[in-house]
Amino acid sequence: MGNTAQKRALRNYRTRLVKRGMARFEVLGLDTDRELIRSLARRLAEDDPEALRIRATISQTIAGEPPRKGGILAALRRSPLVGADLNLARSHTSGREVDL
Repeated sequence: MGNTAQKRALRNYRTRLVKRGMARFEVLGLDTDRELIRSLARRLAEDDPEALRIRATISQTIAGEPPRKGGILAALRRSPLVGADLNLARSHTSGREVDL
């Protein structure tokens, strides 16, 4: 990279990455895992609720900790239907007669 325009472009690109909270780093791994690692990095960079879930799952797996209790209850409490006052009662019918 001898030319200064390339150096300036690279410096500007890295500055933009830092402003977005991103960082470049190198990892060593099997060649067969290359696409897996790249797709994982892309998903984590989105920094949305799905990325938080992936992060938590991977951290828990690597740490070897048992799953925390109450995970299902916490997920149900985060549901958009909480407080929607849905009427889930069904009417009971005896059914229909079938001619055998």
